[in-house]
Amino acid sequence: MAKAIAATARVYEGIQGSQVGDYDVGLMLAFQKGNEAAFEELVERNHSRVIGLIYRFVSNMSESEDLAQEVFLRIYRARDSYRPAAKFSTWLFRITANVSLNALRAHSSRRDDVSIERLAEWSDKPQVPADTEARTPEHRLQRTELQEKVQEAIRALPEKQQIAVVLNKYEGMGYASIAKTLGCSTMAVKSLLARARENLKDRLLLYIRTGRDRLRIS
Repeated sequence: MAKAIAATARVYEGIQGSQVGDYDVGLMLAFQKGNEAAFEELVERNHSRVIGLIYRFVSNMSESEDLAQEVFLRIYRARDSYRPAAKFSTWLFRITANVSLNALRAHSSRRDDVSIERLAEWSDKPQVPADTEARTPEHRLQRTELQEKVQEAIRALPEKQQIAVVLNKYEGMGYASIAKTLGCSTMAVKSLLARARENLKDRLLLYIRTGRDRLRIS
């Protein structure tokens, strides 16, 4: 059974010039043909990644695990309608983003439960890890406080800006992939990230200069 799954996946890995050339697409197509073991492998390969992505939004592990089940249930139900028009990860992230958005809307009255960690120095470019050993206790305390302010600023971002930031920052996705995930244009993604960056800068500069936050981000 495993050999049959792998053979199906390799067929689609070998297609040149196509967006379906990845192992997970092969698994999904094998599942589409009735191979339940292929779906089990698909879940095993992607389960942790989906939970991690959802957690960036809801900041609750138990809820993240529940929502991950919803993601894979949607994938299971989409078996007959699935078409490999894009990378499997793009399709998976789109479903995950939609489930996450629904969860955010469901408890929008308590948006302070939504956090994205370690974004104090966020940008849409790769970052160089800081030398934590060289920091003094005072420096670390200041950085911790700044991180808390960043989390507050992120929680105030509109939903799509949050998703764009997470996909870019944590999943390393480029503009085109994020655009496919969100169902918008590349220019729209650039605009989302630019506005998110400006919103964060606006709020954090105010905190740094005055020690006070604005009540809202325009």
